[in-house]
Amino acid sequence: MNHIVKRAGHSEKYDQRKLYASLYYACISVRETEATAEMIADAVCKEVGHWLSHKHEVTANDIRKQAAKHMHDYHPEAAYMYLHHRVIH
Repeated sequence: MNHIVKRAGHSEKYDQRKLYASLYYACISVRETEATAEMIADAVCKEVGHWLSHKHEVTANDIRKQAAKHMHDYHPEAAYMYLHHRVIH
């Protein structure tokens, strides 16, 4: 089980659905199609999940940086939106 340390200092269990949703909406915000947004969000979640499998506790910011790094390979503009905009939708 992975624990995520949030900005406020509390920790919670990692929830891939939250990551997927934020990646998906970052893609939608740069006018990517729903199908492509789904593909990118799924691929990045898998890559972040693999990275997390070697960790016990990370910060939310660590996850944000890892996800943006992987997302950049698929869509640099969406990666920028994801990394720099906390609330997109």
